[in-house]
Amino acid sequence: MASTLVALILGAGPRVGAGVAREFSKIGYKVALVSKSGSDSTTSEGYLSLKADLADLNTVPGIFQRVYNEWKAFPSVVIWNAGARTVPPVDDDMFSLAQKSLIQDININTLGPYVAAQQAVDGWKTLAEGSKKTFIYTGNKMNIQPLSVPATATLGMGKSASSYWISLADNLYQGKGARFFYADQRQADGNMGGMGLDGDAHGQFFVQLAQQEKYIPWLATFVPGTGYVKF
Repeated sequence: MASTLVALILGAGPRVGAGVAREFSKIGYKVALVSKSGSDSTTSEGYLSLKADLADLNTVPGIFQRVYNEWKAFPSVVIWNAGARTVPPVDDDMFSLAQKSLIQDININTLGPYVAAQQAVDGWKTLAEGSKKTFIYTGNKMNIQPLSVPATATLGMGKSASSYWISLADNLYQGKGARFFYADQRQADGNMGGMGLDGDAHGQFFVQLAQQEKYIPWLATFVPGTGYVKF
């Protein structure tokens, strides 16, 4: 009997999250979606929709347990697509952010995905030998290119910190059959994807990362319609 393939998407919005869910469903994965607006039920597409506040780190382990309880299988693909930024109350002053806002955003952008990766690595031990195991973080170019906009402070901090631990994890776990990716959509000239994110392109590229049929580095920069491009 073939094992059940499960993809868990934490932070499932109408664009990237929806596009990624469609592409994994097409190739036979059971898909679980997590968001604040989740219904705690099965959707018409057959997805498991779970409601959770990902700013609360204590909710993350329970999400993995709920997914396992649903299909009696652990997700071999874990995708952190949640992101957060708080606009400083004083427009031109990044340091006017309240500590509460800073902590909430860093939880979502960095600490939450780290906890999810902990759960993933622990659960992957239960998968059959030779199973492909993948953790994907939806990133952007802010890990290497700061923007001179105070409103990007918490998002940029989170992306930068996460890109470090993802690169470290990929180096340490490749030999154990697991890959960690910081996926970053770019324009054809290498500029930041910005607000023009393509949900379907994310889905197609994330499937390619999960299939691991050709080597792509942890800093997985891609262009819609082209796929991986090294910049």
